[in-house]
Amino acid sequence: MRRSILNSLLIAGTVISISACKAKKAIVVAPPVTTEVKTDNTKAEALALLNSKQLKFNTLSLKAKATLDIAGNSNDVTMNFRIKDKEIIWVSITALGGAYEPARAIITPDSIKVMNRSKSEYLSKPFSYIYNFTNKQVNFNTLQAMLTGNAMGEFLTPASNLKQENGVWMVTGSKESLDYRLLFNTLLKVEETNLNDSKSGQALKVTYSDYQDLNESLFPSTLKINTLSGMKKINIDLKFVKIDGNVPLEFPFKVPNSYKLVQ
Repeated sequence: MRRSILNSLLIAGTVISISACKAKKAIVVAPPVTTEVKTDNTKAEALALLNSKQLKFNTLSLKAKATLDIAGNSNDVTMNFRIKDKEIIWVSITALGGAYEPARAIITPDSIKVMNRSKSEYLSKPFSYIYNFTNKQVNFNTLQAMLTGNAMGEFLTPASNLKQENGVWMVTGSKESLDYRLLFNTLLKVEETNLNDSKSGQALKVTYSDYQDLNESLFPSTLKINTLSGMKKINIDLKFVKIDGNVPLEFPFKVPNSYKLVQ
C-alpha cells in the first residue's frame, strides 16, 4: 500500500512532550493596510519588487514545535529542519526533549528517503513519488519555498495575474490543471498561498505570520499547512523556536541493515 511522505514521517509521532522554547527574536510588525492603491507600477516593476523580498540563504537550521493532525488524529512533536538551498531538505521528528527520534527524512530534487524508527522500516523513492499525493507542478523548489516563507518563484512571472487590492498585492493564475493564489502582506512577504487542483481533488493552503529578521530579510515564526487529497486531510501547525541562517550543517541519514524497505 502506498504511503505519502507525510504519513511516513508522522506515523510514529505519538508523543506529548516537546523540548523547551528558545527566546524568539522580535517580530517585525507589518504596516497597517491602507485603502490607497498604487496604480503606477508596471507588472515587471511589481514582480521585481516582490522578488526582491524573497529570503536568500545558503543553509537554514530550523526547530519548531509542531502539531500534526492527520484525519483528526492530532499529536504534538518537535520537528527539526536542515535546508541547503535548492539541494537538500533534511527533517527529523523528535520527542521526549530530543531523547527519542521516531522518524527522519531527506529530500532532494531527485529522491525522497524516510526512516520510520518505530517500525524499523524505510522508504526510498524518486521525487516523483510525491505526485501520488499532490499536483505534478509541485517540485523541490516549491517545497523549499513553502517551508521558508518565500513565494513560489514559478508563479512570480509575467504569465501570472498581478493586482493590488487594499494596499496589498495578490498574484493569481493557472498552470495546467493547477490554480494558484498568493496573497502578500504590507511587508511584501507572502501571507497566504493557495494551490487547487479540482481535477484531482487536491488542495494546499499555507499561511504565514509573525515575521522576524533573518539574513537581511524576513522569516515567518508561524507556518500553517492544510492539505486535502481526496478525503484525506492533513494539518500541520509549526511554531519556530530556533531559526539560524548560513550555518555549517550536516545531513546524516544512514539506514540500519536490519530495516525493511517499504515498497
